[in-house]
Amino acid sequence: MSTPADAAARGLRVTDLTVVYPGAQEPAVDSVSLAVRRGQTIALLGPSGCGKSTLLAGIVGITAPDSGTVAFDGEDVTHVPIHRRGFGLVFQDGQLFPHRTVAGNIAFGLEMARVPAAERETRVSELLELVGLTKYRDQPVANLSGGERQRVALARSLAPRPRLLLLDEPLSSLDAELRSRLAGEMRDILARTGTTAILVTHDPTEAAAIASEVHRMEAGRILTRD
Repeated sequence: MSTPADAAARGLRVTDLTVVYPGAQEPAVDSVSLAVRRGQTIALLGPSGCGKSTLLAGIVGITAPDSGTVAFDGEDVTHVPIHRRGFGLVFQDGQLFPHRTVAGNIAFGLEMARVPAAERETRVSELLELVGLTKYRDQPVANLSGGERQRVALARSLAPRPRLLLLDEPLSSLDAELRSRLAGEMRDILARTGTTAILVTHDPTEAAAIASEVHRMEAGRILTRD
């Protein structure tokens, strides 16, 4: 039987995380604590240089923290290698493979995990339908629009069913109208898949459209929660 303590432990819990870059006078991330429930999407909102992307890097494991802990479902993953954390990451430019088709890009993580071909095909088809790109499955990604490429990047990150998805300014390279439309689509996709996610953005409208909770950052600290 699960207890209230068990329920509280489910999801991401960051405790007093600090990151100091070599030679810096001040921490890039300064004793940040943060909790994200299973299935919840939160946003880290702030200007460039406020520490939000560094916090994301510390959570996913790209940057080793100087102190503090990162835990998921009660398991301390602070020193667990990136590929063993079960976390996914979407960058601003998507970082797709230009030599692969849309389906080939989405299947990449499944191939690396040696998922059987039949299961892989089923999963890719599910995700193509989810992001509305079924008719483009065999197209080179270079033929797609910016918004379509970001939907491929999202589908690729969701393919291995990450227990936490981190989105680093995923829409900032798009024009305002497309960014607004895609923000709504991203919110719906994350909700339909029950994905636990953290969005990093400098756009308050985008943060409010995608996330159920917005944390404002400044000078390496979380100041407020909306």
